[in-house]
Amino acid sequence: MKNEIKILLAAPRGFCAGVDRAIEIVKKTLNKYGSPVYVRHEIVHNKNVVESLKKLGAVFVEEISEITDVSRPVIFSAHGVPKKVPEEAKLKKIFYVDATCPLVSKVHRETEQLYRRGFDIVLVGHKNHPEVIGTMGQLPKGSIKLIENIEEVKNLKFSKPLAYVTQTTLSVDDTKEIIDALKEKFPKIKGPIKEDICYATTNRQAAVKKIAPNCEMFFVIGSRNSSNSARLVEVAKKSGCKNSELIFYGKKAPLEKIKNCKIIGLSSGASAPEELVQNFISEIQKNMIVSIEEVITANEKVVFKLPKELN
Repeated sequence: MKNEIKILLAAPRGFCAGVDRAIEIVKKTLNKYGSPVYVRHEIVHNKNVVESLKKLGAVFVEEISEITDVSRPVIFSAHGVPKKVPEEAKLKKIFYVDATCPLVSKVHRETEQLYRRGFDIVLVGHKNHPEVIGTMGQLPKGSIKLIENIEEVKNLKFSKPLAYVTQTTLSVDDTKEIIDALKEKFPKIKGPIKEDICYATTNRQAAVKKIAPNCEMFFVIGSRNSSNSARLVEVAKKSGCKNSELIFYGKKAPLEKIKNCKIIGLSSGASAPEELVQNFISEIQKNMIVSIEEVITANEKVVFKLPKELN
């Protein structure tokens, strides 16, 4: 006799507008210019997406210098790139299409404006994440100070007016704690007019927060190098479901553990395709009697335009 289990399915989950747009840019560029088309860095942090685009003719490189045929287009990933990258492409006369998420581009513009106005700038984010490298690379080296936690706020010293920006895929709660600490230490610090953490990150975390307290286990489908997916696991744990884990490329569902549960939660990161969520559910359905309740906490209608080069 099969065990019965209920899956609380978070909505919204999965692809955000920036990821949808980035994938569409690769497909449209391949359609318009044929293959191969180069992509600098993983277009979005998901192995399944990357592998499917490779099959269509996308060639992934980490740097422009790896491109062997400069007559072919190159696409910059959704995470954004330092200023030196498009400059290098122009020098080599390589045609490029920029798939940077418009919400990341917003942070880039903010930092440039703040710099021009004479502010010292603090970036709240994770070291070595491509988005952080891209944002810091908008300005001369040393113009932006990166902080990752509250401890680092204590050691900050600034003489000029101070402003902060944030990575778009951070934990909403952790970031609030850091920003509160910054405001306490620097009461006149200037923040963005509209917060930098993107709508999709905020919505997905809110959905997980609502579901996680009712679950014995919580699963997030996403890649190990996906910041927003890792944050969803953290949010689930902090919201009361200690047994929360990331299901990444090649990792099997822990069915033996799941069989001991009555209720589990399920979500996916902003770069994870919905088919991976459905595959995970199908695996469980082979072994158990499953009922699914979709818990909707927001309706997303955001769509970003494609770059003019592809219209």
